[in-house]
Amino acid sequence: MPDEQMANNNGQPPTPEPPTPAARPLDTIDRSILRMLQTDGRASIRSVAERVHVSRANAYARINRLMDDGVIRGFSALVDQERAGQGASAYITLKIVQNSWRTVRKQLTALPGATHIALVSGDFDVLLLVHTKDNRELRELVLTRIQSIPEVLSTRTLLVFEETDLGPEGE
Repeated sequence: MPDEQMANNNGQPPTPEPPTPAARPLDTIDRSILRMLQTDGRASIRSVAERVHVSRANAYARINRLMDDGVIRGFSALVDQERAGQGASAYITLKIVQNSWRTVRKQLTALPGATHIALVSGDFDVLLLVHTKDNRELRELVLTRIQSIPEVLSTRTLLVFEETDLGPEGE
């Protein structure tokens, strides 16, 4: 994808996104806290402090700093999609109109079952992971919703037969 500083399809310059402040460097304690929270996002401040050998106040301050700096973007649950009634999963690759990433991203984010969206390089522009109830719902999502987005030039659907969530650093 070309540099997004170029004008969009209307000839207008894109609206700039606010600059993200640089995160402070992470030390070994910060990295240990991150690994622990990736494994168990519900860990208490007390257990974090004990495991990384700092005071509760220090652990609390470090976690807040990691959140303020945008290193920790949030906490979520790992969901078994099949057990949650979402038995069909697919990666969908999209080729999109030049300089339309922000518009397409906004529309893809609103899709039911979309769980990951990435702007990538290579033979296609966007990689989208979706989970749906079944193949019929997946077909409807691709053919009716995604392919009707004007900026989407083409799609390719890759069915997922089995998936494994990896823990922090591939554990």
